[in-house]
Amino acid sequence: MKNEKITMLKEAGILFAITLLAGLLLGVVYEVTKEPRKIQQERLVQEACIAAFPEAKAQGKALQFTAIEAVPSQETLSALAETMVEIGTVYEAKADDVFYGYVVEAISAKGYGGKIVLYVGVTADGTVGGVSITEISETPGLGMEAPSVLVPQFAGRKVTEFTYTKKGAVAENEVDAISSATITTRAVTNAVNGGLKMALELLEGGTLHE
Repeated sequence: MKNEKITMLKEAGILFAITLLAGLLLGVVYEVTKEPRKIQQERLVQEACIAAFPEAKAQGKALQFTAIEAVPSQETLSALAETMVEIGTVYEAKADDVFYGYVVEAISAKGYGGKIVLYVGVTADGTVGGVSITEISETPGLGMEAPSVLVPQFAGRKVTEFTYTKKGAVAENEVDAISSATITTRAVTNAVNGGLKMALELLEGGTLHE
């Protein structure tokens, strides 16, 4: 009996040592990779912001994006809650001190495979400059087609809200749904609408840009 207890204590000690060592190693790996991951994330956001203003890029404008404090109104918060969309960071876009618009990070929690994160660019006159999806885990061949099928349809539209259709878009605010991927289409459209609503709210707030 005594030998069994000693054996159990030894095994418990070994297990504890292994767990402690694994924890220490994970901590070291996290610290070593923290800065590279931060740089990678910043680069990804910068690329998404630029992609949200393709016209400015085509004109050779070097846009600068500055994160600003943006608190949605109660009305906007209620609309976002209904579609399970959250607003992340909001950026003000400028080039040579000229105001171009806003880029709004919008997150939908209702994708088929999980959350979908995208950035919506809205120009100073309320036109959707572009949309860039940075995080999506939908079904290959279906929902994963969102960046190539849905995203191009939003650009250049001056509307207050989008809707999707399975019968062929005819109205300015309509986009064609991805075939057999209604859940993904709805999640992306809702996220774009959330980002657009936030941007329009800021534009209508009377802020002066010189």
